[in-house]
Amino acid sequence: MKTHLCSHRFTQGPLALALAGSMALALAQPATPRPGLGPNPQLPAPEKSGLVPTFNIAPAQGWPQGAQPQAPAGFKVTALARGLDHPRWVYTLPNGDVLVAESNKPPPAEGAKNVHSDGLRGLAMGLVMKRAGAGTPSANRITLLRDTDGDGVADVRTAFMQDLLSPFGMALVGTQLFIATADGVVKVPYETGQTSVNTAPVRLTDLPAGANHHWTKNIIASPDGRKLYATVGSNSNAGDNGMAAEEGRAAIWEVDVETGSKRLFATGLRNPNGLGWESQSKLLWTVVNERDELGNELVPDYLTSVKGGAFYGWPWSYWGQHVDTRVNPPNPDMVAKAIAPDFGLGSHVAPLGLAFSDARMPGAYASGAFIGQHGSWNRKELTGYNVVFVPFADGRPSGPPQPFLTGFLSKDGDAYGRPVGVALDGKGALLVADDVGNVVWRVVRSE
Repeated sequence: MKTHLCSHRFTQGPLALALAGSMALALAQPATPRPGLGPNPQLPAPEKSGLVPTFNIAPAQGWPQGAQPQAPAGFKVTALARGLDHPRWVYTLPNGDVLVAESNKPPPAEGAKNVHSDGLRGLAMGLVMKRAGAGTPSANRITLLRDTDGDGVADVRTAFMQDLLSPFGMALVGTQLFIATADGVVKVPYETGQTSVNTAPVRLTDLPAGANHHWTKNIIASPDGRKLYATVGSNSNAGDNGMAAEEGRAAIWEVDVETGSKRLFATGLRNPNGLGWESQSKLLWTVVNERDELGNELVPDYLTSVKGGAFYGWPWSYWGQHVDTRVNPPNPDMVAKAIAPDFGLGSHVAPLGLAFSDARMPGAYASGAFIGQHGSWNRKELTGYNVVFVPFADGRPSGPPQPFLTGFLSKDGDAYGRPVGVALDGKGALLVADDVGNVVWRVVRSE
């Protein structure tokens, strides 16, 4: 299996020297509580970004022999599977089998243009992202894992589906398995217990693609199984490529399971990923990566319920009606419609995974949301690179994010791993896809 480890330091060469003044190399987690948390975060004034913004990302190292992330007292961490190829997302089938999307960004469409790939700025960003382990080719595969003896380690591993275009989100509805790829949603028939799919996928619907600045697309089924909700991230940081390139993006779509017809459900969400139904409120929730290059503490990434027909501000404003003056032309009418999200997670933490807990977890963790935070790149001090737990009461967040799975960074600021998708398995343990460590971790309460 490929490991795609990249532990060298980006410290030599003319480009590194040219960017030395702009690329921050602070490698410790902040010692003081961060702003941008909670339902009403205090927001600082935006900062101006230069030609080359702050780049500081943990170089991908992989896990040393015998090392693994740490969970709170009372929990045990095991590797459900190692040696995967950039595992991004996990999904638990009703019989307890686990599907893992091994995936990365697709190649750009022919003729696609993205300002982030042009010039010194784009070159620097590309090099930094490769340093973080994000430049590997996509395996384009879904792997099935099965633990037959209950020891927390998969002893059956098969290639469930192959040759998909950057697969990500998955949802089973009846006997149909739906998969979100970089450009749409496809479906295949599924029978309980099968370990591979031998039929060609059928396309249910297209989703906006193209340059794919944000390529990941997640899906979740409605409780009655009649609809799918699909996330589509923006094609730029803040409308940089023009709004024509953002048609249908920065949004959650509602898709009819039978016909594939769709409508925009909520918009102005820069890069939504994880989706979940909260059990008390019965509302759909998501986590969103907000925009960059406005400073270390802007803009807070967030967890929010998703209101049908709502507009959440991107690109013209953030956290309600705070105007982003970089966006041209301005649009005060849209700003006036923007609503604030529910709960700030802090800036640049990059929340991707979302899984609501249930009573199979011990009391302190029985009600709330687990969030996989991929980690910062546009901040002087690293943040994220962990899984946090946000407690809920009466269907709402009831306290600050609590570290749950940590230790993904070395003392020197290298990344042993980076969390992405999270899910509960068939026994209520937390699964975490680690796309730098090439592992799916399993966190279960100790006996």
